Amino acid sequence: MFPLRDTQRSFSFPAITLLLIVLNLMVFLFELSLGPYLRDRFLAVYGLVPYRASLFTMFTSMFLHGGWMLVLGNMWFLWIFGDNVEDAMGHGRFLLFYLLCGFAAAFTQVFFEPFSRLPTIGASGAIAGVMGAYFVKFPRARILTLVFILFFVTTFEVPAVLMLAYWFLIQFFNGVGSIGYSSASQGGVAWFAHVGGFLAGIVLVSLLGTRRHAWRGSYY
Repeated sequence: MFPLRDTQRSFSFPAITLLLIVLNLMVFLFELSLGPYLRDRFLAVYGLVPYRASLFTMFTSMFLHGGWMLVLGNMWFLWIFGDNVEDAMGHGRFLLFYLLCGFAAAFTQVFFEPFSRLPTIGASGAIAGVMGAYFVKFPRARILTLVFILFFVTTFEVPAVLMLAYWFLIQFFNGVGSIGYSSASQGGVAWFAHVGGFLAGIVLVSLLGTRRHAWRGSYY
C-alpha cells in the first residue's frame, strides 16, 4: 500500500514541513555532486555509526539519504502527514517534535545494534514520529491509498488508524526478525529506528501538546 493523500484539512501554511523537505533534497543533491569515494566518506563521517554514535551524527544523519527512491519516498510521507501534525502543534513545537523523534529513533537503533559499523542514514525515523503523532491526533482521517493486487492497480480510502497500525506492525516484526542478522554485516533497513520514532511520536505529541483553533474547535 502506498499513500497518495489524506482527507484531513490543514488550516495553516506548513512552513516547517516544506523547510525540512527542501533541506533534505538540498543535502541529497550535494551528496550527488560528490564522487563515489567522497560520497562514501561524507556518509561515514556524518551518518550515524552506532559503535561510535554521538549526538552530532544523530542529528546530521537525519538529513542524509542513500538514493533517489529513499529520499523521495521519505519526503512524500513527510508531506502527507507532516502538514496536519504541524498545523496541530504549531511551527516551533513541530520542529522541536520532529528533531526529538529523530533522536529517539537514533537512540533506539543504537540500542539494538550497538556494534554496527555501517552508517545509518535517513529521515525515516523522524518521519515515523510524525506518523505516530498523526495516528494519535487524526485516527478518523482517511488515506487515499494505491493498492497493488496481482497485476491490477487500484485505490482505496483506508482509515488512518488502520493504515498506520499496519505500517507499524510491519516495522516491528521486521525489526524482531532482524535480530541476530545485524546490519553491521549485511546492511539493510533500520527497522528499530522506525519503531522507536513512531512510539516517540505517540508520546511526544501528548507531552508537547497541540494548539486549539477557535473557529473549528478541538483536535480531539
